[in-house]
Amino acid sequence: MAATAILSSRDVPTTFNYYAPIGTEVPFQYTYKRPDGQPQDNIGKDTRPAVVHDARGKEAELGLSLDTSGFQFVKHESVEKDFINEDRIKEVYYKEVEELLKKEVGAKRVFIFDHTIRRKPSDNAAPLEAQRGPVERVHIDQTYDASVRRVYRHLGDDAERLLKGRVRIINVWRPIKNPVAHKPLGVSDWRYLDREHDLVPSRLIYPDKEGAVYMVKYNPQHRWYYLSDQTPSEVTLIKCYDSEVDKARLTPHSAFPDASASPEAPHRESIEVRVIVFDTE
Repeated sequence: MAATAILSSRDVPTTFNYYAPIGTEVPFQYTYKRPDGQPQDNIGKDTRPAVVHDARGKEAELGLSLDTSGFQFVKHESVEKDFINEDRIKEVYYKEVEELLKKEVGAKRVFIFDHTIRRKPSDNAAPLEAQRGPVERVHIDQTYDASVRRVYRHLGDDAERLLKGRVRIINVWRPIKNPVAHKPLGVSDWRYLDREHDLVPSRLIYPDKEGAVYMVKYNPQHRWYYLSDQTPSEVTLIKCYDSEVDKARLTPHSAFPDASASPEAPHRESIEVRVIVFDTE
């Protein structure tokens, strides 16, 4: 972070945890406790300083959109407020997300494959349960190849036909209950990413299948944004894959510490819904 940088009142000097290798094996992460007692992952931490710029009111000026920067901030009121009941989330909120994406990104067909609710982990949570707090590691949820495999996994006989059209994977991220103070979500502009150097595929190992995510190596050219005091009626759309190569194809993202946040402010709660978006029926 240059000493001469001029910060607006809501830009945040902070740090991000980038990828560092441990050993020589291909990066991996287990999503469940390994029965052999071996390490859950071999992903180290390279903590680097950065400034996260407040995008509020400057989205158009900065050219921030799903197709240019890889993320977009959208106003959207949900009838859901607490996100406690899993059945109601799937029956009510999923429909809201589907309509939102049809309106905002022109989706003709959507497939929601999961969601994650993040709250401050309890002190007595098991290690893997504790990961449901904000993720403080720069990453992208899918690699390019894993995104295509996911379409085949979920869409079955329709996959081949749908993959001939444009396919995107978009996370719909929303705060719960209160404006975000602690551990806001930072998103990194695709236009400042070195796609050949910065992205590191990592195996994501489940009990019954295997996926892959991108870890991200540090690059001083990265440019980070967030939405100050983001409320539950403000959604961040995060692109994790796009089959069109002349558009922004993905967005590195991570929670980050904000030392200026009031200690009395509520801890962050959020929900992210992960969606495959098709431009054809």
